Amino acid sequence: MTSTADAEAAANELTPLADYLGSVLRRLRALPPLDLDLTQAYGNVLASDVVAPHSFPAFDQAAVDGYAARWEDLVGYGPVPSGGPGRPVRLNVVGDLGAASWRPVRLTPGSCFSVAAGAPMPIAADVVVPVEWTDQGMAAVEIFRTPKRGYGVRRAGEELPAGTVLARAGTYVAPALVAVFAATGIGHVVVRPSPRVVIVATGDELVDVGRGSQPGQVVDANSHALTAAAAEVGALAYRIGICDDDPEGLRGLLEDQTLRADLIITTGGTGTGPGDMVRRILSRREGGRAGPVTFTDVALYPGTALGFGTVGAEEVPVVCLPGEPGAALIGFEVLARPAIQLLAGAEPVFRPSVRAHLLETISSPGGLREFRPAHVAERRGGGYTVQPLSGGPYTLSGLAEANGLMVLGERVTTAAAGSTVDVLLLDRRR
Repeated sequence: MTSTADAEAAANELTPLADYLGSVLRRLRALPPLDLDLTQAYGNVLASDVVAPHSFPAFDQAAVDGYAARWEDLVGYGPVPSGGPGRPVRLNVVGDLGAASWRPVRLTPGSCFSVAAGAPMPIAADVVVPVEWTDQGMAAVEIFRTPKRGYGVRRAGEELPAGTVLARAGTYVAPALVAVFAATGIGHVVVRPSPRVVIVATGDELVDVGRGSQPGQVVDANSHALTAAAAEVGALAYRIGICDDDPEGLRGLLEDQTLRADLIITTGGTGTGPGDMVRRILSRREGGRAGPVTFTDVALYPGTALGFGTVGAEEVPVVCLPGEPGAALIGFEVLARPAIQLLAGAEPVFRPSVRAHLLETISSPGGLREFRPAHVAERRGGGYTVQPLSGGPYTLSGLAEANGLMVLGERVTTAAAGSTVDVLLLDRRR
């Protein structure tokens, strides 16, 4: 039976997670930038700052349907701004302006133009009276309420003057940002391409989905889950499927995939047991040289054994995750996801986190940094609460329900109800 002292001594031999992540991420570089048409840029990350070449709005325009007038013609003898008593102001309507109008026109005293929202403002006009504040006249209009000067007018450059930095490098191109770029006259942007990520599950025991497990068989859940996880973070994800524990087969498969991949993720075989072929094959020394992938026992729970290196002449990065599904998904969150973000040029590379009030006392293995599925909620008075989900980090049902991952440090063996813990916020669309 292993004593507590033996367990702590074993944990002390593990590499701290922060040190391991730092060493891996320092070896990665963002993918080379490319120029994309604006219609193709959505979902990519900007490789450089984007500056507005033109102002938005590009010209003074009406913000509402109504009558463009001179404010001086409305005050002094008409209704007061609050809409109180006073006689209506009568102005001659000298024309109509729509959003497609392009000829410049000028107001003369005592006149106005009927305008649609988006129409260019007449010269000398400085206010738009909403239709509902008038009698909606066509040749002449009576105005029953005086707006403030400038009401209903959008000035050129009011929202985005030319030269404004619209977005910084590292920003995801979202639909609204596409609209901002287009509105200021931008047709192309320089972005980092979405990383191409290949996912391979390894193990003689694996069978494909669509059947139940039998003794000696395990349904391959990992490659499907990790493909979905890579797609969620914005990668172009390709599931290769199952690779048997065949040394030549694995080497050949990885070599073939370097032609289509910016990152390869394997799952299974990272431990030190007799059946852990991935570690034995990819870490094997050949010709006096170390293997292409280094496997490290990291102070991480679940799943301490992780691998990282490069394969092929192009030196494509490889991340090797454990075979247990819960450990594989946690390993993806901890290692593979930040690697994909870094390749994509995204900032920051880690998920957002909050401090939350723990609702239940829990224990955690000493010497390991634990990531535990949990449900986090906002409190009415501000702040967050977090409820650990039953079964701990190895249960797939808990991971499926979680909208957060509690992070319990290496020195934490017990976290009491009422204490405050760190929680990574998961991106759950539903």
